[in-house]
Amino acid sequence: MPRLILLLAVAAVIYILFRRAQAMPPHKRRAEFIKLGLGIAVVAVVGLTLAGKMHWVGAALTGLLVMVRQLLPTLIRFFPMLASLRGQSSQGPSQGQQSTVNTDTLRMHLDHDSGALSGEVLLGPFKDWQLDELDTDQLKQLYQHCEAQDADALQLLDSYLEQRFGADGPFETDPPPAGQSGDMSRSEALEVLGLEEGADKDAVVAAHRTLMQKLHPDRGGNDYLAAKINRAKDVLLG
Repeated sequence: MPRLILLLAVAAVIYILFRRAQAMPPHKRRAEFIKLGLGIAVVAVVGLTLAGKMHWVGAALTGLLVMVRQLLPTLIRFFPMLASLRGQSSQGPSQGQQSTVNTDTLRMHLDHDSGALSGEVLLGPFKDWQLDELDTDQLKQLYQHCEAQDADALQLLDSYLEQRFGADGPFETDPPPAGQSGDMSRSEALEVLGLEEGADKDAVVAAHRTLMQKLHPDRGGNDYLAAKINRAKDVLLG
């Protein structure tokens, strides 16, 4: 009976962790499922070892594999070459090839070469989800949240929806209200133009020109993003 209770408790914990992993944003699920699988393997090995059905060497090897998996991010930081290879495969465009605009609810990225918009949710429903992972119903929920809570995010989301689904959009929306420009710091201005600290006047002008060609309202762009780009240029050029 105690053994049955223990097995039921372990099964319940595994189910809860599995459901939690399922509820996470899709781009984080794989890592969570790997952790869950490793945890199950450790529990199984420990149980078999205590029951005398597995040699201690097998248990030690399993423990070593788990330890290496947990220490891998730390080890990579100590090997610049590995870190560089990892960054090239996972981070996408390097610094200087994309612009970033933040609001309370959204972080939006603009690829300088293609003009493609992407982003992630920072607050509210679907926090930590990437916009490309959201289906139509989920985007509608996020849109309604932005309508009520974040006018600037609504401007960004409206641009993203138009680019992803076309001018008609995936659902009926009202024209978004004008966002608040507010003050902009130098670091934010650099982020908006996709530049690094130390960029000279020519780099600022070139980045501004490239982005305005992609997003100017006369070319089907977005007033809010165009205003952000203009403001960033003004801040950096004084």
